Amino acid sequence: MKLRIKKMTLEDIDATIKLCNLCFEEKTRLDYAKKRYLKGIVDPNQIYIVALIDDKIVGHMRVQIIETMYESMGSYAMINHVCVHPEYRRHQIATKMLNLATKLCEEKDCKSLALWSKNKRAAAHACYLKYGFEIEDAKFFIKELD
Repeated sequence: MKLRIKKMTLEDIDATIKLCNLCFEEKTRLDYAKKRYLKGIVDPNQIYIVALIDDKIVGHMRVQIIETMYESMGSYAMINHVCVHPEYRRHQIATKMLNLATKLCEEKDCKSLALWSKNKRAAAHACYLKYGFEIEDAKFFIKELD
């Protein structure tokens, strides 16, 4: 089992969307994903990471570097859409993707990493806690827009 972690490319989108649709029970269309990816590729602070085993995409995460004008806050990163194919879980794949994300964020002088994950993902939360993330005493608010 040869594992490789890398930044996602346009050629990886089809398999990545299939993986995310499986893991998150989403219905993202490939044409939509490609359009959004191509629009965002010019932003060096928007990073998609994939994990491959024998050239098959088995893991994914999105990292967004957020540069602020606030000195005490500095730059930070928001990580979301972390997933590993069910058949490949418990092989440290998420940890290795987090290692690359951390390295990339350190290179951008981020002061912290924030990770967004839905409440029902208990196994994923155990991974994040083991990696060193802490549960913040905060609420994640969302307002749907038409």
